[in-house]
Amino acid sequence: MFPLESVILIDKGRKIPVYQQIVYAITAAIRSGALAPGTPLPGSRELAGKLGVHRKTVIAAYEELHAQDWIRIVPRKRVSVSDHIPLLKPRKWNAEQQVASFEHDFDLPFRTVAPVSLTGARAVPEIMIDDGHPDVRLSPVDELLKTYRSYTSRTFAIKHAHIGTEQGALRLREELVRYLSETRGLNICAENLLITHGAQMGIYLAAQLLLHPRARIIVGKPNYPVANKTFEETKAHLLEVAVDAYGIDTDAIEAICKKQKITAVYAIPHHHYPTTVTLSVARRIRLLELSRQYAFAIIEDDYDYDYHYTSAPYLPLASGAHTGNVIYIGSFSKILDPSLRIGFMVASRNFIAQCTALRALIDVGGDGYMQNALAALIKNGELKRHLKKAKKCYHQRRDFLDRLLKEQLGTVLSYQLPSGGMAIWIRLLPEYPADRLVAIPQLKILRLDATQNAFRFGFASMNEKELEAAVYALKKALKSVHK
Repeated sequence: MFPLESVILIDKGRKIPVYQQIVYAITAAIRSGALAPGTPLPGSRELAGKLGVHRKTVIAAYEELHAQDWIRIVPRKRVSVSDHIPLLKPRKWNAEQQVASFEHDFDLPFRTVAPVSLTGARAVPEIMIDDGHPDVRLSPVDELLKTYRSYTSRTFAIKHAHIGTEQGALRLREELVRYLSETRGLNICAENLLITHGAQMGIYLAAQLLLHPRARIIVGKPNYPVANKTFEETKAHLLEVAVDAYGIDTDAIEAICKKQKITAVYAIPHHHYPTTVTLSVARRIRLLELSRQYAFAIIEDDYDYDYHYTSAPYLPLASGAHTGNVIYIGSFSKILDPSLRIGFMVASRNFIAQCTALRALIDVGGDGYMQNALAALIKNGELKRHLKKAKKCYHQRRDFLDRLLKEQLGTVLSYQLPSGGMAIWIRLLPEYPADRLVAIPQLKILRLDATQNAFRFGFASMNEKELEAAVYALKKALKSVHK
């Protein structure tokens, strides 16, 4: 009889039940050809003794194998491998040398996508400087989750939670129509809105519909690297235009348009990523004029519109006079929690319809409970109250970090204090190479640009004590990388 106990290796420390481990081992032996059709197997009492397990464990394994048609059980007579198994050429069975199926590489042709790496930090750091995240401790997430839970216990809410979520829950889209009108001056209806899993999904959908190998898209330099990668994946030509203290250079955009057909311009007018500069009024007007004149789309990424400290924020490009060629993308991740993946796209109805159809190919709809809970948060004014409190807090933290940087590191770096947002774009002197900071295990900087010798210092997620610790850690790290 086949020495079945030699191929069944039981590890009681694993989370997989012992009877399932027996099932997996026997099916693997059958698949490999080691156990041919009709091969007799030991009785449950005998196998239990050889494996050192309870007989009921073996009985449970045999019953599972029998139910799946791997073995035949003749009560009180015999157990054998099913006669319906194809006859396989036996392979040498060596349990120690067995390789799990998915340990093998996928050995057929497929398209590869290069990962986007924002930092090279490998170890868990003592201090992490993010690129501009909200402070979740201030966020009304508890209220949001309380509403979420209440919906999961209501019959009406349960029945309608996943109806019509391909474009986004209607309640949320209707609340957003009012909210975006009040805060951003957008004149839209619910059909102009698509709810997405974060702003990045909106960028991806727009890129997939607009771009192709013959298309050309203009982006800022430097720019949001994940957006660049998204555009490159369409095989479109990426044309970089400098970003200065007044935002993306519209004169340079015009010069390009005079020479070649441009499909789209990706712009971050409010607080450009990563530099945090705000696009000037003159350039906003000019960009919209160029869009009409040369018939290109504008993908407007407005990831942190709600945070402006010195005055009322500029209205988005999407709120200006245009011919429907502006695609406006926003997110609640910067308001509530980075892990809360709810974003939105505003565009003409026909474009939203196609984005909805494309999105349905990979994601049939969002979380209806969460979207309806967010709608309630907006409707009852909780979101506005949170933003008022958060803006005041983040403003104070920005100014506190400004003083710290000038006092502790004013001789080794420079920056333009942003009028809003959640991060400061910091440039280091040449003798302090930013790329060497990656090798400091105690410090992780989420958004570091070696070519610009600069990085983003996110201040919103840290209180004053945490900001002090981050600056002192940075000061120590810069001393160690000084040329």
